[in-house]
Amino acid sequence: MGAFRHWPLAAVLCTAALSVHAAWIPLKAELAQLLLEQAWRRSVSGALVARPWPWADTYPVAELQIPRLGLRQLVLDGASGRNLAFGPTALTPVTGVDVVLSAHRDTHFSALRELEPGDEIMLTEHGRRRRYRVAWLDVVDSRRQELVLDGRRERLTLVTCWPFDALTAGGPMRLVVTAPVWEGRDGLSKERNW
Repeated sequence: MGAFRHWPLAAVLCTAALSVHAAWIPLKAELAQLLLEQAWRRSVSGALVARPWPWADTYPVAELQIPRLGLRQLVLDGASGRNLAFGPTALTPVTGVDVVLSAHRDTHFSALRELEPGDEIMLTEHGRRRRYRVAWLDVVDSRRQELVLDGRRERLTLVTCWPFDALTAGGPMRLVVTAPVWEGRDGLSKERNW
């Protein structure tokens, strides 16, 4: 009987430890976003490489916005699984003509499920803002199709896993959003013909 007397205390301590562990991941994610925001502000102020924490192997290179969806994400350098945990990553240089960004379907790109042709997308990097309009959304099998980059076409491509409500992550299907650059020299917006 004496050994069973401490089980309630052990159960409470075990539950507390599990609760702290479970809370740590969301707390760490929130802290990371705050540090990324500070790094982005340093970048906007002129720092070329503003690391969010000293050992980070990534840093914000752009700000992605989709106004209709209320989406604002910082785009990170270095397309690794580790960096995808913190935000969308640039698969190509954001300063390039044909820009490709990727993010997880269940976190940073979860709002893409509501995206529609015609939606405006803005990409800002080091004081330069480019505006794009969604032209089409395709679901492709990554085992059979690959992205083709074209340095003659000014466009933004967003890529995430598909479907959004899949029970397991990492399948071969991808949602590919293609948005050509959209600009208005005289204050009137128009799609660029290419």
